[in-house]
Amino acid sequence: MQKVTLADQVTISEENSEMNSDYSEDSLVEKSAILEFKKLGYTPLNCFHEKIRLDGKGTLGRKTKSEVLLVRKLNEAIKKLNPDICGEAEELAIQELEKDTSRLSSVKANQEVYSIIKNGVKVKVRNKKGELEDQTVKIIDFENPENNDFFLASQFWITGDIDTRRTDLLGFVNGIPLIFIELKAPGRKVKEAFDDNLTDYKEVIPQLFWYNAFIILSNGRESKIGTITSGFEHFAEWKRIRDEKETGDTILDTMIKGTCEKSRFLDILENFTLFSSSEGHPVKIISKNHQYLGVNNAIESFKKRNENEGKIGVFWHTQGSGKSYSMIFFAQKILRKFPGNYTFVVVTDRDELDDQIYRNFQNAGAISEVGVQARSGEHLKRLLTEDHRLVFTLIHKFGTKKGVKHPLLSKRDDIIVIADEAHRTQYDTLAQNMRDALPNAGFIGFTGTPLMAEEEKTRDTFGDYVSIYRQCT
Repeated sequence: MQKVTLADQVTISEENSEMNSDYSEDSLVEKSAILEFKKLGYTPLNCFHEKIRLDGKGTLGRKTKSEVLLVRKLNEAIKKLNPDICGEAEELAIQELEKDTSRLSSVKANQEVYSIIKNGVKVKVRNKKGELEDQTVKIIDFENPENNDFFLASQFWITGDIDTRRTDLLGFVNGIPLIFIELKAPGRKVKEAFDDNLTDYKEVIPQLFWYNAFIILSNGRESKIGTITSGFEHFAEWKRIRDEKETGDTILDTMIKGTCEKSRFLDILENFTLFSSSEGHPVKIISKNHQYLGVNNAIESFKKRNENEGKIGVFWHTQGSGKSYSMIFFAQKILRKFPGNYTFVVVTDRDELDDQIYRNFQNAGAISEVGVQARSGEHLKRLLTEDHRLVFTLIHKFGTKKGVKHPLLSKRDDIIVIADEAHRTQYDTLAQNMRDALPNAGFIGFTGTPLMAEEEKTRDTFGDYVSIYRQCT
């Protein structure tokens, strides 16, 4: 159980007023974090003395400490975001979010709730004719951050089946606890927050983590971010806020600004979150800092592709930096946020790479179709005339006899070619063939090594660097 914070000490009885220096430092980290959230437009509240009443008329409307949804706030948000909603649909939507998912594994429960938060709650209600009809109830307004209620609770009590725990900071959006922050004093190791607190909370109050978007652990000077399935070794720093060229630091203020500013938080929640089974068991993944900044750079370049002759750029992130996931984030954000009927053609230069990237997309739930790996040039041409979101092919499908121009495969301007390891010789040789085959397509190259000076055809096809990340930074 955590010690009482400095803010609480001021208001509670004198018998609890004893403090020590470690406690004081801990309090300063929390106070600094609260101040930062306040600057970002969150409404903060110390909930140590929250009144909880069975009639729902307490401080936050909770009837018991086991409740983690703030139904009063959720109810208000649903009414605001769905002005024509009927009472029945509203009630069904709240019931769906309140549903006990303890029968599921923690990650499956989280994935189920995530889908509802992202895509809305599907409910069946009777219309004026008495007929059942489907309605989708919006839970969060991703387009207009200020249309949502951002609330920060400090010292929030939660009861599990056996015990009660008190969290340091919880960030709520429209009454849903999406951000979990565990803090330690500057002299303590961040890993203690994982070993001593987070691990315990996930066992004692698991219902809190059904809704969680991400977890932040910090001692003020060092901060790390991860998900409910991340081992401590997979918690990562978030050093930069807006630009890859920033010097970067690991302090808590930077982490909060970089991940919890309203528009960035909603972007991470909506477009930079995946559930994958690639490690043999389901895991939840959020983008690393370099992926978030790099992919958004690529998105900005994508918007200008027509004025740049289809060149989106070269995405150079060193080996081991999660290139496949960056490709998925890039494709998924465009499919969700930009109107159109886009098809992404993922190009590799070896069979094993083609299979590997296909499996990565498949394990992350990005592929809902079968038969989208092109077996030949003719099969690729047919796939591009059909309605597919993703197509996978080898660069060799664009080969021709020397001096022979590649035939047209498609005139569509909503095809985006994603080339893996675009620096290799095969791309330099066959780049023009891809251009001839898909004259109106957009082209982006992903690579783990920098382009060499002689690889000009690759640069001519894809454009200049759109993102650069070296793992040592």
